[in-house]
Amino acid sequence: MSETDRYNVCMNFQNFSHTRYNPLTGENVLVSPHRTKRPWQGKVEEPQPLETISYDPGCYLCPGNERAGGKKNPEYTDTFVFDNDFAALLPAVPDLGDMPSANPKAEDLFRAEGERGKCRVICFSPKHNVTLALMDPEAIEKVIHVWIEEYKNLGNQDFIRYVQIFENRGAVMGCSNPHPHCQIWANEHIPVLPGKEQAYQRRHYEKHGSCLLCDYLSEEISRGDRIVFENAHFAALVPFWAVWPFETMVLPKDHLRSIDEMNSSQARGLADALHRMSIRFDNLFSASFPYSMGIHQQPADNGSHDSWHFHIHYYPPLLRSAAVRKFMVGYELLANPQRDITAEKSAKMLRDCSEIHYSEKNKGDLRG
Repeated sequence: MSETDRYNVCMNFQNFSHTRYNPLTGENVLVSPHRTKRPWQGKVEEPQPLETISYDPGCYLCPGNERAGGKKNPEYTDTFVFDNDFAALLPAVPDLGDMPSANPKAEDLFRAEGERGKCRVICFSPKHNVTLALMDPEAIEKVIHVWIEEYKNLGNQDFIRYVQIFENRGAVMGCSNPHPHCQIWANEHIPVLPGKEQAYQRRHYEKHGSCLLCDYLSEEISRGDRIVFENAHFAALVPFWAVWPFETMVLPKDHLRSIDEMNSSQARGLADALHRMSIRFDNLFSASFPYSMGIHQQPADNGSHDSWHFHIHYYPPLLRSAAVRKFMVGYELLANPQRDITAEKSAKMLRDCSEIHYSEKNKGDLRG
């Protein structure tokens, strides 16, 4: 086979099973596009109605309402931050020491260690019925500045080494309250996935003398087929190694290790990117699109992390419609992640989505 023929085969991923390597984690995903040549012929659903109540007296996140233990929310007007009433991490835990065992072999089999931390909740808006897709970019920018402040404040605490900001949107993602909000879990140790990304970014930096995600983003922009959109400071794309059908990443074009390194223009660019990404997701199936979204960034330990490039992951479960989801079962649980639709196809579908939210378009409201 000639080099030209080999290149053409390698660039045509649509007709045969293959694996794709994730340079951030060292893992592979099996892609089987031949299984469904036309996977989007399923049921066409009517646009789903959105939440209409701007204030819910039974919501524990709405302004003025009571939360657990009799705590009462203030009458907040934009964002509101508080310690999670049911925190998964606690600032004080006992020292477990070595697990006692009469059998020395068991020391490697039963290990436990106390994990200190803090958990915070950020309400995006006092309005119960909005999402990032329905908020103005200016309001989203306020949320971003709260993220920055929380990242710095939590990171300055002696026992905190990593700050994980994330949003679970939709009941299928385990979100127990539809009021627009996100969470922050600040850990004493670096969690598994950011730890993997740190190791592989450092390895690339040491080998090539450059940032892994700077190099990757430059290549993606030059190729274009997995780019969803760009603005002056950020690009949204479906990563080459995506596992979930419409998994996306949002990356800064400048080498920024964490969100607190953004200037005001970059923060506005991120607000624009989050707004546009959320609208495209909703418009894909004319539904409030569920996902888990989170920021991966350098540890908050005042260390030297020049190889880190902060980025945002979106992991949405929807596959064919608002009612059809992808599940990690069978082969994927026991062997290897797998997908049928290629990242290039997913990116095109998202790229082709309007940036006028379907609910506004149906009402004739042309707010961009």
